[in-house]
Amino acid sequence: MRWINRRPGRVLGTALLIVPFLAVLLAYAIGSDIRRAENPQDKLLPAPAQVVATAQRLVAEPDRRSGRILFWTDTAASLQRLALGVGIAALAGLGFGLLIGLLPTAQAGLSGFVAVLSMVPPLAILPILFIVFGLGEVSKVALIVIGITPFLIRDLSQRVIEIPREMMVKAQTLGASSLVIALRVALPQLMPRLIQAVRLSLGPAWLFLIAAEAIAA
Repeated sequence: MRWINRRPGRVLGTALLIVPFLAVLLAYAIGSDIRRAENPQDKLLPAPAQVVATAQRLVAEPDRRSGRILFWTDTAASLQRLALGVGIAALAGLGFGLLIGLLPTAQAGLSGFVAVLSMVPPLAILPILFIVFGLGEVSKVALIVIGITPFLIRDLSQRVIEIPREMMVKAQTLGASSLVIALRVALPQLMPRLIQAVRLSLGPAWLFLIAAEAIAA
């Protein structure tokens, strides 16, 4: 049997899934032992037991100054920033995607601007955001919005353009206005694409959030 036709069983598949993680943990443990043999106080690669103990302390013990468990407090704050940024970007992408995809005048006026905007690295304007909005929440959320909105607009507008022209013509024949076509014809077909686009944008959104939080901290 050719290798491309071989399917691992449940046991072998589970083992193959675990092996890469075990290999990484083993490589980390070996590297930690080598570095701590030269310097017992090495902080770059602490011992696995020390990592576990520190994780337990951060998760379970409250902070002495605030009395809160910082791990959960900081995680909730980061998730709130992420949700707010992705939500604003999704709404903006949906609105501009419908405009560019349905209205030829909006497509002529905005598609080129969005294309150019999408080529600007969002992290390059992070210092400008900190200067304009300060080091608070607004700059962090703004970076997420600026980072993923152009991608959402381009992806969603392309999906609207791909809607069969016959559906638009039939809706107009039945007397539908532009707003009705947008809400009753384009929007229902756009929602699955919006969910997929948001899912694909979560990775870059996390990257922008981590960068903003690291610099602001």
